[in-house]
Amino acid sequence: MNQQTKLDKQHYKIFALSWAGWVFDFYDLVLFTFLVSQLQTSLNFSAEMLSLCLGISLFATGLGGIIFGALGDKYGRKTILQWTIIIYSLGTLLSAFSWSFYSLVIFRFITGLGVGGEWATGQTYINETFPDKLRAKFGAFMQSGAPVGVILASIVGGLVSPVIGWRLTFLISILPALTVIYIRKNLNESDVWIQNKDQYINKNIFHEFKQLLTKEHRKIFLISLVLCIFGMSAYWFTYSWLPTYLSQERGLAIVGSTFGIILIQCGDFTGYTTFGFVAEKIGRRPAFTIYSFTMALGIAMITLCWNQVQQIPDLIFVFMFLTGFGTGYFGGFGSLFSELFPTKIRNTAVGTVFNLARGAQFVTPVIITLVATYFDLSYGIAIAAVFAFLVGIWIWVFPETKGTCLNELDKC
Repeated sequence: MNQQTKLDKQHYKIFALSWAGWVFDFYDLVLFTFLVSQLQTSLNFSAEMLSLCLGISLFATGLGGIIFGALGDKYGRKTILQWTIIIYSLGTLLSAFSWSFYSLVIFRFITGLGVGGEWATGQTYINETFPDKLRAKFGAFMQSGAPVGVILASIVGGLVSPVIGWRLTFLISILPALTVIYIRKNLNESDVWIQNKDQYINKNIFHEFKQLLTKEHRKIFLISLVLCIFGMSAYWFTYSWLPTYLSQERGLAIVGSTFGIILIQCGDFTGYTTFGFVAEKIGRRPAFTIYSFTMALGIAMITLCWNQVQQIPDLIFVFMFLTGFGTGYFGGFGSLFSELFPTKIRNTAVGTVFNLARGAQFVTPVIITLVATYFDLSYGIAIAAVFAFLVGIWIWVFPETKGTCLNELDKC
C-alpha cells in the first residue's frame, strides 16, 4: 500500500482507527488529571499521593511502549493495536472500582501499559502503509487525536464528572474498546511488515532491543531519545497540573478553566494538523524549531508573565492557543523516527524512544508539586519553556529525513 500513488479506502480505515485509538488513549491517560479534586475528597488522598499515581502511570507508558513496540515487530501492527486498546480500556474500567491508593496505582499502571503501546503501533502502522510523500502529513494528523482526547477528557472530567461522580466517569470509559471489533474485521496488516516479517518474526524480541545499541543504530537511537525526552518534558511540565493551576492559582472558575484547556487543545489540534504540511514543505528540522519555539513563548507568557499579559483583555487566551499550537512538533515524532530505523526494528525503536521518554516523566508531577511548595505552580510549569526551547535546538543534530523510503526491499 505504501507504494500506491493515491489513497484508497483501506488507507483511510487504517488512519481512522489508529487516530481513534490515539484519541481514547490520551483521553484515558489525561482524564485522571481532571478528577484529582474528587479523588482527594472521596478517598482522602493527598496531592503528593496523586502526583505519585500520575507519575507511575506515566512510567507504565514507557514500559508498555517498549514491550508492545517489540511485540509489534514480532506479531504485526494490527494485532498489537487491538491488544493495546483493550488493555488501556480495561485499566480505566478497573479504576472505577478503586478502594485505596494502592488499588488505584495498580489500575492506572495497567492503563499506562496500554497507552504506551498504542502510540508507536498506530504511528508505525500509518507510516508503513501510506505513500512516502504523505507520511509526515498523516503521521501528524494522527497526532491530532491527542488534543481531541484532552478536549473530551476536559468535557467529561470538568463538566460531566461533577454530576455523575468519578467512579461512573471511569466506568463509561470502557466504550473505546468497541473499536477493536471494527479493527479485527476491516483492517489489513501493514504490507511492509508482511514483506519483511520472515527476517525476524521468529527471533527473540530481546534481540531487537540489542539492535538499538549496536554500532549501526546506537547514535541515532540515543539522540532520538534525548530529543523525545526534551519534547515530553515540555509537554508534561505544561499539562500535568495545568487544570489545577488555572482554577486554583489563577482563579478561573471550573467553566473558565475548562474553556482555557479546550482553547489550548484547539491550538494543539491546529498545530498537529499543520505540522505535516510545514515539514513536507521546508523539512523536518525547521518545522520542529518553529513549533517548539512557539510553544516556549506561549508557556512563558501564561506562567511567568501572567500578571502582565492579563492587563490586555483576552491576550492571555491568545498565548494559551499558541502554547497548544507549538505542541504541534509532536506530530513529527512518528514520521521522523520511522524514517530513521529499518523495518525489522522500526516498531521497537519508535515505541522504545517515544515511551522511554514518556516513562521518564514519572518525576514531572512530583517535581512540580515540590516547586509549588516553595514557590507556586507557575514556576513549576514554566520549566516546560526551557525544554521546548531545547527541542528546537537539538533537532539540528539529526539528518534531514524528508522523502525517505521505508521499504528496504524496494528501490525507491
